[in-house]
Order: sequence, then structure tokens, then C-alpha cells
Amino acid sequence: MSVSTVSTVAADQSVCAPLPVLGRDVTVPLVTGGEVTYAALDYAASAPALQRVWDDVAAYAPYYGSVHRGAGYLSQLSTDLFENARKTVAQFLDCRAEDQVVFTRSTTDSLNLLARALPADCQVFVFETEHHASLLPWRDARVTCLDAPRTPERAVATLERALAGRDPHGPALVCVTGASNVTGELWPVRELAAAAHAHGARIVLDAAQLAPHHPVSVRDLDVDWVAFSGHKLYAPFGSGVLAGRADWLREAEPYLAGGGASRTVARRADGSVDVNWHESAARHEAGSPNVIGAYAVASACTALTEAGFDDLVARERYLIRRVRAGLAEVPEVRVLSLFGDDAPRVGVISFVVAGWNSSHFAAALSAEYGIGVRDGLFCAHPLVRTLLGGDPQSQGECGAPEAAPGEKSLNAIRVSFGAGTPDEHVDRFVAAVRELVRDGAKWTYRTEDGRCVPAV
Repeated sequence: MSVSTVSTVAADQSVCAPLPVLGRDVTVPLVTGGEVTYAALDYAASAPALQRVWDDVAAYAPYYGSVHRGAGYLSQLSTDLFENARKTVAQFLDCRAEDQVVFTRSTTDSLNLLARALPADCQVFVFETEHHASLLPWRDARVTCLDAPRTPERAVATLERALAGRDPHGPALVCVTGASNVTGELWPVRELAAAAHAHGARIVLDAAQLAPHHPVSVRDLDVDWVAFSGHKLYAPFGSGVLAGRADWLREAEPYLAGGGASRTVARRADGSVDVNWHESAARHEAGSPNVIGAYAVASACTALTEAGFDDLVARERYLIRRVRAGLAEVPEVRVLSLFGDDAPRVGVISFVVAGWNSSHFAAALSAEYGIGVRDGLFCAHPLVRTLLGGDPQSQGECGAPEAAPGEKSLNAIRVSFGAGTPDEHVDRFVAAVRELVRDGAKWTYRTEDGRCVPAV
């Protein structure tokens, strides 16, 4: 199943049970009194770790050892675990035989690594709709920022026009998201890859929001690289992946200089050193690697694969329909979208509520209902401001229950969910939105350090 050909699954009820995740039974206090089971609906920021991933990490922890540097049993065991994790990730992404899998700290780290590996005078093409992790790393390259397209077809046409005007003999890279972290909409990755390659450019896929929700095939999508984060893929914080073609990575100076990246080091008579760097993924993994992080990512890849993406995708579509249908019944709610209501998407939905500051609304959901969502510009400032039609220089504020007459909300509210989300959480969210709009907040709120918080 590819990003470009996701079909609609008709389901009147959830097709499978949510996967067990950490924190599913955590209770939190309400400002109005009592406690409630926490509804974690901020998966787009960080998904809770799968219970299976946590169990796998706990089982390995007593055998913790440094990799590639020790003759002892635990070091050898950890080395095998680390390198097998690399193979598992490559299988999960359906990588080509010659591709490299580099373990990093996050999607941001992965894309900054690739940015450091760009050939001289490389031109980069990126849409203004990107997350800052894929919008900002290319500061040493010639960057062309493309306007937000309003259809997938327009996205492809916009890229083709931009590429047609570039120097055909120089290197070029296209960076594109697989699924928007603001609207959840799927992008036409395969078509964009075809356009890039037709004009002699390469393409990197930011799969941070795609990989946790849909299968990602490097071969099928024909992308040159893919980047994602473990903490969005139901693994703990601190791990990420950059996978793809080896040549630019092999020819670049190491992202970090140090042990592990170097094959041999010899001192010269003048006091300097000669270094022979590795040509494998180790070239960009200097220092003692995050073995537990790599193992956790591999465990999550295995867990999602064994759970079956067909069932996971079908269940998520069922949840998306429930949330969107519930929000549609509240006239004051406007859901943000680039490609329209019928566009295929993952479980990420952003919206604004007429008469409410988004920060105030999100604070009330948390304090009065125990529901965790996100408000703001979601590290995608150009996109959110484009969707809201606001002044890009304006700053939103937290505070009053009602916006001033004619005032636009300068940030938005985002609800996001995935494989571990129970039906009850999305139902409680929809009911809370309806009640807040109808009755208003039960508590008074104030601004503290730029955040809206309950007044004590």
C-alpha cells in the first residue's frame, strides 16, 4: 500500500483493538475536582511507547554493553543487537540492497546530517508547508522555497516548474513530507519523486508523521532517502533514522568527528593527523551509539509490521471519521486543510474555534477534561499562518475566553492519535469540544510564561 494509492476502507466500527502502550492507565487531576484517565491525543508530537517495545528494552537492559569496541560477551551481544536493528529498519523501509541505514537522534538530526553531506553548490527545493525540521537545515545550500499547493496535482506541477528552471548540470535535492504534521494529509510522494528524478534531482522523504501510520517503501516510492524519529514510532526519545543512498554520505566529511567514524588515525611529523574514515554508516555515527534507542526503533518496526498495517490503517481511518464527523457538528469549529475534506490523511487534525483563543481552548481540554492536545504553530509556522490567513508577523496570545470582534486565531489546536488510541479517548475529546463551545470553560485561566494555565 503506497502513499499515492491509499484506498478508502469502509468500516462502521473499529476493525482491531488498540495496541498496548505505556501510560494507558495513568490518571490525572482535574481543576474541577477528582481524577480521570488521561487521554493522550498528541501523538504527532510524541507517541507513547508501545508496551512491547518497553518490554524488549527492559529485557535487554541487563546485557547492556558498548558496541564495536569490546571483546567481552556483553559487548559482542550488544554489537549483534545494534547491527541486527539496522537490518530490521532496512526491511521495515523496504530499502535497496546498496542503501545505508544511519542511526541518528531524530528526524531533525537526520536531515541536518544529510544537509551536511550535500555536494558543493547543491540546490534544494522545499515547500513552505514543511515542518521546520525539513525546512531549516539547508542553510548552506541554495534554497528555493515553494508556495503551499492546494491540491496534490498542483504540488507536482509546482515542483516540475521549479525544477525546469534550475541549472541542469548541478546537484539538486527535493525535500518533502509524507504526511503533514498540521493537517495529516498525505502527499503525492511517488509522483514528486518521479518529477525530481526526471529533472536530475534527488529526493528525501520526511516520514516522521508517515511511518507510524502507513507502510513506507523506499523502493515503491522511489525516494533517495527517508528520515523518521523513534519517538513518533512508539519508541522512547533519542533515536532516529536516515536511510538511503550511500554515495553522498560516503563522500561527505563525517557529521561528527571521533571514535567509531574513523578507520585509522596516524600522526604526522608536523603534529597534525591523517584520518581514514569509514565508508559505511559508521562514518556518521561517531561516539558510543544509542544502542537501546536503535533497538527500540527496531522493536517498534517489528511490532507494527506484525500487527499488520492494513488493520492499523483501517482502524485509524475509523477514528478519523469519528473525530471529523463530531467536529463537523460544531459550527464554530473550522478544520484546517490544504487538499480538501476528501484528501487521504493520517490521524492528525488541526482546527480553530470561533470566539476562542486556541491556547485557552487547549488548556481547558487538559485542565477540565484530562485531554492532552497541542496548540500553536506546530513547528510549521509558514504553513499554519497560510492556512489561517493571518499576518505572518503577528503573535497569538493566551487569555480571554472570547476573541475580540473580528480577531482571527493566530494559532491552532491539533488533535492526533494512532495505534494506541482507544475509541473512548476520541469520543471524550469530541464531547469535550462540544461542551466547551456550548457552555464555556468552568475555570478561569491566565498567561504564564507564554502559556495559558488555570488560575490558582
